[in-house]
Parts: sequence; C-alpha cells; structure tokens
Amino acid sequence: MDIANITPGKNPRLLDPFRRAVLRGLAVLLPPLLTIVIFLWVWNTVTNYLLAPMEMGAHRVLVNHYRKNIQPENRIPESQINRDPLDQVLDGRATFEGVNYQQMQDGRFVLAVDYDFLKNELNFDPPTKSAGEFYRVFVERKFLQWHIVIPFFLCVFLLMLYLLGKFLAAGVGRFFWMQIERVINRLPVIRNVYSSVKQVTDFMFSEREIEYTRVVAVEYPRRGIWTVAMVTGESLLDIRGAANEPVLSVLIPTSPMPFTGFTVTIKKSETIDLNITIDQAFQFIVSCGVVVPPEQATSGDPELSESALVLTLPQSDPRLTTNDP
Repeated sequence: MDIANITPGKNPRLLDPFRRAVLRGLAVLLPPLLTIVIFLWVWNTVTNYLLAPMEMGAHRVLVNHYRKNIQPENRIPESQINRDPLDQVLDGRATFEGVNYQQMQDGRFVLAVDYDFLKNELNFDPPTKSAGEFYRVFVERKFLQWHIVIPFFLCVFLLMLYLLGKFLAAGVGRFFWMQIERVINRLPVIRNVYSSVKQVTDFMFSEREIEYTRVVAVEYPRRGIWTVAMVTGESLLDIRGAANEPVLSVLIPTSPMPFTGFTVTIKKSETIDLNITIDQAFQFIVSCGVVVPPEQATSGDPELSESALVLTLPQSDPRLTTNDP
C-alpha cells in the first residue's frame, strides 16, 4: 500500500508507529542537543561581549607599549655615518646605542630581538611593510594566542565575579544594587524580561536557604487531590497545640517553576513519606508529572498499582478503613 495515497480520513492508525518512532527519536535527541546549544550560546555570548573587548583592549595597550621601541628612519645623522661603523645599516640590521635593530620597508627600525623571535621561534615570516604592522602581528603571535588568552581570561573573569560577589555582599554594594534594580523595575518592557530572567537565575545559582528534610505527599488543595511537598520543619508550637498532635510545615512548589509555592502547616498523620530524593521530586514538578522516578512508576496493572498504593499509605489513617458488607 502506498502511504502517499492514504487520505487523512482513512486508516489513521497506519502512521502511528512512524509517528511514535519519530517522537522517541526527538525525545532522545533533543535533551543533549539543547544542552549543547545552550552551552554554545552562553560561550558565544561571553566571547563576543566579554572576551573580544578585553582582547582588543589588551592588544591596543601592548601595541602602544611596543611602538615605543620603533626608531625613525633618520635615526642616524648623516654626519655620523662615516664616523662609527656600528651605526651603518648592513643587511637591514643596525646598532643604535648598543642595541640591535631591524629595518623595515618603511625605513623605520624595530628591535632585532623581537624580529628574530617572530621569525625563528614562532616560524612566522614577519611583515616587512611597516614597523607598526610588525608590532601588531608580534603582539598577536606572542601574547594573544588562544592557549594563553583563554586561561588568563578565565582567571580574570573569576576574579571579577569574586570581587563583585564580595562587593554585593557588603552593605554599600547591596544598597547600590537595590537602587539599580529599582530603576530597572520602573522600565515598562525591560522589567518584565528582567524579572523573568532573575527568577530563573536566582533558582539556578543562588544558594538554597531552605533545607528540605524529605519529600511527602499531602492532600492539597482539598481532600482527594494529592500534591508533592517538601518538609521544611515542625512548624509553630501554637499550631501543634491547637492540632493536639505533631504537625509539619511543608513547601508546596508550583509547576513548572518550583522556586515559588505555598507554605502550609499540616498534621503529620495526614502526610505520606515518598521514597524519592529531592532532585527526583524537582524533576517531577518541573516536568509537570511527566518524569516519574523509576521506583515510583506504575507497572500498568491496575490491581498491582492499587495494592502498592495501599501498602504505601499509613495504616493508622482512619480514611483507609473500609466497611465490608
């Protein structure tokens, strides 16, 4: 049967195996591909907006420094050419005040040691058009190679992050940053983008001040609806006295951004301890329940799933009592 001749209304299940195979392939390929794309995007952003400007600035400073060694074409007065043979230009080389120089095509002189370093040690034929062009290439070849620039840049970048973090941790730095954020939050369009990005970065890079002890399931927002929650403590003493039994304070995170949620105090007897880790719970919440830990995945048999659920629930819960006829 020719698949191309199948109309949309006929045999809709014929393409299901093909569609499922394509979806499985996307599910396998997209996570590593998107991870690589995100890291490449971050690296390109850092390179274009941080590394390149720093490299250009360092190149300009070094070139201006080495250009001071350039000697002009009329460095040797005509009256002294015949007096001191050391001041003669022989095969493009000359000695001025005991220092050897190499003459370029524009007539000016550069240090012979720099010329020999570029030609002999780096196996590179130096440009001979002008002295300024020579030192531009000399700086690039000697100081700004990638195996030198990248480690140096990473060290400087980490040092800048450290100093910025220490500055923001101080009272003055925190005050200035709050003023900057106050100005950003007043801008109509930028504040929406900034607030969204800040929520993501705070969740990814900020230190967690909440210590989660374990993962539980609670009936929230009403009975019959189970929600994954993080136990944060034993709540307040007055609430425990009013409940007349142990209580827990839990954080109920929201999907798909678990860094926001609700703090709820609930009776300890009304919670179910889940045999999953904190990371597995966050994966479950971020994926909106799609990513289930392997040990918690149902086997597909309704009777086995119901029996496993009954074994998981605490037997002291009065809601589990059944009235057999």
